[in-house]
Amino acid sequence: MSKRKEWILLITGYAGALLGTFGVLMFNTHVLSALPTILRIILYVIGYWIIAVVPLILMYMNKEKMRDYFAGKEKLIWQILIGLGIGLAMSFFLTLIPHLAGFGNFVDNGTRHDKFIEFAIEFIYFVFSVSFVEEFVFRGFIFRRLKNITGNNVISLIISSVLFGFLHVFHGNIIQVVITTLLGAFWCFCRLKIKNCSLLSVIIAHGIYDFMIGVWASVLLKP
Repeated sequence: MSKRKEWILLITGYAGALLGTFGVLMFNTHVLSALPTILRIILYVIGYWIIAVVPLILMYMNKEKMRDYFAGKEKLIWQILIGLGIGLAMSFFLTLIPHLAGFGNFVDNGTRHDKFIEFAIEFIYFVFSVSFVEEFVFRGFIFRRLKNITGNNVISLIISSVLFGFLHVFHGNIIQVVITTLLGAFWCFCRLKIKNCSLLSVIIAHGIYDFMIGVWASVLLKP
């Protein structure tokens, strides 16, 4: 495939992800809270996939399939275990320890739950929506485009991570942009350097890390 086509896929895919992110934010802010409970939960979970719509369309137009981005069933258990290990280790060092050291407010996302069903919904949301979408788009689709253009893993890691961080600019917090850029770089590094660490692994790691932020805050911080 020509580099020109890869550039078109990259720019179009990222623009679609940005528009999707803005759309999700607007919908969640102005529409979601007014809906009936069951519908609100369903749309809360599946709505995040709007971000991946354009990259998915481009992927299929480019005759790629979702399985092309995953390592396959070989050593699947290892892929899962590695993802769990990375996610739990990140949660321990980046969330639990700050809580125990008295800096919990700095790693708090504002989530508070006290019912099992609420935690279950959050788990599904973070693993099957947020992390799956973001890892597919940035450590999958966009990284592949950059690798095909530059031929260099390091450059592709840096640029895809910066683009991932900038996706969070809609939250209006430059600190979050910087933090998510570093997190994206870490997940990409893990995928490139850890044996048997696949896209599935970083999806799991990302989802577990995000989910546990709310768990620790709900358990250790007062509402």
